Amino acid sequence: MKQFAVIGLGRFGESIAKTLFSLEHDVLVIDDNQENIDNIVDYVTHAVKADATDETVLKRLGLRNMDVIVVAIGNIQQSIMICMLLKELGVPMVVAKVQSEMHAKVLTRMGVDKVIFPERDMGIRLAHNLVSSSVLDYIELSDDYSMVEIKADPKWHNKSLRSLNMRVAYGINVIAIRRGEEINVAPNADEVIEKDDTLMVVGSNQSIHLLENKPERSW
Repeated sequence: MKQFAVIGLGRFGESIAKTLFSLEHDVLVIDDNQENIDNIVDYVTHAVKADATDETVLKRLGLRNMDVIVVAIGNIQQSIMICMLLKELGVPMVVAKVQSEMHAKVLTRMGVDKVIFPERDMGIRLAHNLVSSSVLDYIELSDDYSMVEIKADPKWHNKSLRSLNMRVAYGINVIAIRRGEEINVAPNADEVIEKDDTLMVVGSNQSIHLLENKPERSW
């Protein structure tokens, strides 16, 4: 079990806090709006109404002892101030929601460990889902590589990964197979694809694009 803190309870921060708590981690949330605190108090470990831009508040709440702190503040100036204070306190990992490339660049130079573009990333995922109905989820790992969860093509049914040879056919690696509620992580080459399976695959963006626009091929 890890200790998390989430600062800022907009839709993004609230979603992260509730999910982390549902995964049985300790979650402290901080927001300066009492209504937001009241709405989430039953879904996290601790909920505190406070001004996170006040260094004394951060010290009093013991945030330096947290494993990860997520700064989900929409206001850029407040976000920068809070991240600066957290890094000065020695928080081991600070993750921040950002509004722009410049915002991300400033936080990265300050030592923030991870920046997230919620709207941009969701837009990318939705666009890929709209382009290809077989794509269930899309995660951009870097500028060059992505991971997608994709429905098994009917042509793949009852065939093994070895015979499909997707690394050669599409330049991608199958890292997991979801079958109902079960997930087979790192399936071996003899694993047979069944109807209704979904595959989690990793590859270059060029290879993923090819996968989304699968050409006809006889297997």
